[in-house]
Amino acid sequence: MILINGKAGDTLGISDRATQYGDGCFTTMLVEQGAVRLWPYHLSRLQRTLQVLAIAEPDWETLTLEVERLAAQYANKGGIKILISRGAGGRGYSPVGCQQTTVIVSDFAWPVHYEQWQADGITLGVCQQRLALSPMLAGHKHLNRLEQVMLKREAEQNGWLDAVVLDVNGCVVEAIASNIFWRQGNVVFTPELDMSGVHGVMRRHIIELCKQLGYCLEFVKTPLDNLLCADEVFITNALMALVPVNEIKGKQFTERTLLNALNKRLYTC
Repeated sequence: MILINGKAGDTLGISDRATQYGDGCFTTMLVEQGAVRLWPYHLSRLQRTLQVLAIAEPDWETLTLEVERLAAQYANKGGIKILISRGAGGRGYSPVGCQQTTVIVSDFAWPVHYEQWQADGITLGVCQQRLALSPMLAGHKHLNRLEQVMLKREAEQNGWLDAVVLDVNGCVVEAIASNIFWRQGNVVFTPELDMSGVHGVMRRHIIELCKQLGYCLEFVKTPLDNLLCADEVFITNALMALVPVNEIKGKQFTERTLLNALNKRLYTC
């Protein structure tokens, strides 16, 4: 089902700024047993991004009820996406004249291949294309995802399930559609995302769990070689949760100490 401003439909006006300029944000959520996982984190990120973009906030209570109604139909797993744009109006790039925020809520089947990824792990490629530095938008899940479209195309052309993505300075940022963590001894590393990348809600949850488990956590800007020295590596996003990485550029990772500990506490805190 697709709800556009609370009404069932599948048509968006060509003048909407989502289609004209990618002027908005979105979040994609896991549903299990009729409930959205990490809903407060998704809501918080939407609110924070709308504030940065200076887009009028929707009625959050109404939106929450719409999400709960779609989630209730899934006895097992499903997915829900929320897309919020500035709406229609404005002249050129100027947002002046936009009268109503557009809110689109839709549901979809959970990607079943994630189950195999979670159990078996995957090999990551390394993209040749690099992410730009964008301090104005770094961390936010805005609608301008052309870099990720191009990176996904590169991965598909090379037969990779996913890939490590570097910025223009050669520092590790993330995977194409997920955040990345690695452990070396008792220290857990994840990239600092103040110039590129997305602050994933699962990333936020894992950071909190790592602290509870007593690991030292470091946010880094580091080249690929340092990642390849890890004892274990895994990637995360809200839909697939935690996926172990078996290999990058011929370097194999066989340990799952941290990943197993995290999985035991994933939705219990």
